[in-house]
Amino acid sequence: MTVLLLLGLAALTAGYVDAVVGGGGLVQLPALLLGLPDATPVQILATNKLASFCGTTVSSATYYRRVRPDPRTFLPLMLFAFLGSAAGAGIAFLIPRSAFDPLVLVVLVAVGAYVLLKPEIGGTTVLRFAGRRHTAAAVGTGFVIGFYDGALGPGTGSFFVFTLVGLLGYSFLEGSAKARLANWATNLGALVIFVPQGVVLWKVGLVLGIANLVGGYLGARTAVARGAGFVRVFFIVVVSAFILRIGGGLTGLW
Repeated sequence: MTVLLLLGLAALTAGYVDAVVGGGGLVQLPALLLGLPDATPVQILATNKLASFCGTTVSSATYYRRVRPDPRTFLPLMLFAFLGSAAGAGIAFLIPRSAFDPLVLVVLVAVGAYVLLKPEIGGTTVLRFAGRRHTAAAVGTGFVIGFYDGALGPGTGSFFVFTLVGLLGYSFLEGSAKARLANWATNLGALVIFVPQGVVLWKVGLVLGIANLVGGYLGARTAVARGAGFVRVFFIVVVSAFILRIGGGLTGLW
């Protein structure tokens, strides 16, 4: 029961972080690895997807009601995020987590530095593409990041936010809204593969899902109320924390 309560606290925190800037998996996955040492990596990943699906469901709905993102962008983004995640989940059984940590660290450092050194980015929506080029950029973003999420997942929401802000030109608030919708689609895509394989730990996943759902609701409401400036600052803080956690693990500090 103590382990389950601690996992629930981690899921609550992950849901909040994920709803604001993404990356809740970098909180929730390590907690599951520590709390369930006898579970296989695929069981951990599948259970994490179930919990995250609950959180992204409520945060996506909250963002949609309050921000009203453009369906001409988020619908193709969600579709290809779903397809990419399903494809990634299909090879999740073959990929060791250790192969991804160095790559994720490099990307996070680049993302954090770019946002920190360009304070004007994400303040308002200034789209960099129009028409089919905009849709193509959204589709490519959805599939590539969706594939990564299905195969492993940590930091997916942050990658969505950064790409939608840095590449497509959305504000942090609107980018976060579309990122939540895309992340909901990637979680569903992975579960479509994992559930028939019987690797989801349902009891643990549903308990964590309730906690993640509460965190997601609180995070989405906070982000909408505080606006793009708050999301930007929160993004930098969270990415910095992820860099320290992953970098420390790779260098043996913890």
